[in-house]
Amino acid sequence: MEMLEIILKSVIIGALVGVSVGAGAARMFHAPKVQGMGAFRTLGELNACAGDAASHFSFGLGFFFNAWASSVGAGAFTQDVDHRIIPNWAAAVLLRKGRKPEDTLHNPKKMAIAGGIIGVIVVTFLNSTASAVPASLQAIALKVLVPAANLLINPVMPVIFWLAALDAGKRSGMWGTIFGGVAHLVMGNAVPGIVLGILIGKGVDESGWNKVTKTLLTSVIILFLLSAFFRGFDINFIKGFNLDVPNWLIDLHKKLGLEVK
Repeated sequence: MEMLEIILKSVIIGALVGVSVGAGAARMFHAPKVQGMGAFRTLGELNACAGDAASHFSFGLGFFFNAWASSVGAGAFTQDVDHRIIPNWAAAVLLRKGRKPEDTLHNPKKMAIAGGIIGVIVVTFLNSTASAVPASLQAIALKVLVPAANLLINPVMPVIFWLAALDAGKRSGMWGTIFGGVAHLVMGNAVPGIVLGILIGKGVDESGWNKVTKTLLTSVIILFLLSAFFRGFDINFIKGFNLDVPNWLIDLHKKLGLEVK
């Protein structure tokens, strides 16, 4: 009876989340004509898969194991379920047999339906398996699945995205390599930087260095500078050269409530 209740609630929640995520991701392709309803990184990662069904599926699969381990071991979902797994698997379903992204991935109605179905399946599976696994096995699953998922996320996924950037053209490869390296140093994962590099490279290929691409590049640089500062990368970078960190920089970090080691 308890398992049936879990499944029923999972179906309802999965459908609501899946429809919202699917439609929201598709609407982002029509901005600014319509209001988008998704995370910027979701749009970037969907674009990085270049409308290939296998790429969308494998990308979602890489984060699925981490989400599964989290639900089994910790009893909670990761944000990857709605940001990455559902939208990418919905896209993979719609893009099978070589269908065009413009007719599928960019269609809010089709993505809402596909997302709803995928959401029901994913949420129901995660919740039912998490509740069915004995407590003694949950600890084992956490020790086995999390390291495996971490290997997929880093370094396997960054390498895949870097190869995709190189395959997308000279500009995408160059900017993907530059920002991927910076992202790895600052954030510990190159994927966000590679995705942004692909967007910049493709934007320049299609429309040249116009106001939009220059603004995007400037925004990305500012993003990395702020991320580096608030993560304390600037201080660690200076210390890495065996140099003394300026007192004004340490004081600035402390004034903002940041821990300085």
